[in-house]
Amino acid sequence: MNKTDKTDKVRLDKWLWVTRFFKTRPLAAEAVIGGKVHVNGQRVKAGKVLCIGDELSIRRGRNLYVVVVRGLASRRGPAPQASLLYEETEESRQNRTDIAEQQRACGTLHAQQQGRPTKRSRRTIIRYLRRRG
Repeated sequence: MNKTDKTDKVRLDKWLWVTRFFKTRPLAAEAVIGGKVHVNGQRVKAGKVLCIGDELSIRRGRNLYVVVVRGLASRRGPAPQASLLYEETEESRQNRTDIAEQQRACGTLHAQQQGRPTKRSRRTIIRYLRRRG
């Protein structure tokens, strides 16, 4: 079996991990099971074998990536090499930039701090309260 035969068949969860859409393979499998990844418009299982030319819809948070599979690999490599394995559609790229602009305009890009204040902010609050009262 030569090297090209090994990459003829790649599972969907493994391909998502190799192309760096997800940090770990279990996270990729969980996203597929949760319905956040569709292949050619259909919901599939994590073990689905991908083919070159398949269209994937990948939802990550508010962003929706629509990509076409351009290559298959079974090993995770550097990010520039991983980006050669797919091609994002122009419409998908435009939608993501529109969403980012809307978030910037609304100020929702950075969430408000929740939970306990940090040591520094707590001291600032104490100083402020002492001056007032």
